[in-house]
Amino acid sequence: MEFEYDWLTLGQHRIKLRSTKGFPTETMRTAVEVIRLAIDSNMSARARLVEVIFRQESSYEVAVGSTSADDRLRAPQLEAAIATALGLRPAQIDIVVTVVTQEEVDLHFGVYERMLAEKLGVVPPIQ
Repeated sequence: MEFEYDWLTLGQHRIKLRSTKGFPTETMRTAVEVIRLAIDSNMSARARLVEVIFRQESSYEVAVGSTSADDRLRAPQLEAAIATALGLRPAQIDIVVTVVTQEEVDLHFGVYERMLAEKLGVVPPIQ
């Protein structure tokens, strides 16, 4: 039985939480809420937080999917801002933005989030 991941829904984001230390903690959930707020406030309306991985070294790897290429440009500034808010060094936050075309995903609520997760490899495709 695997206890290293959990799913969390925050607004439009369906997020897979993964921790290499074991089951995701309340501290990780609080960090994910800060990350989600930063993404909602600073990236395009199509940006979705898909996965957050907490590593042994107290670092976070954040996977974001979007149909807007401009969201990639905002990631470095968000890394520094999120690290400051969480009391971490900027090197401890890594935001990876994967851009897909609108033709690759259905923009309907729920379907869009699932298709982004599939494109990022977070969940297997539905057969």
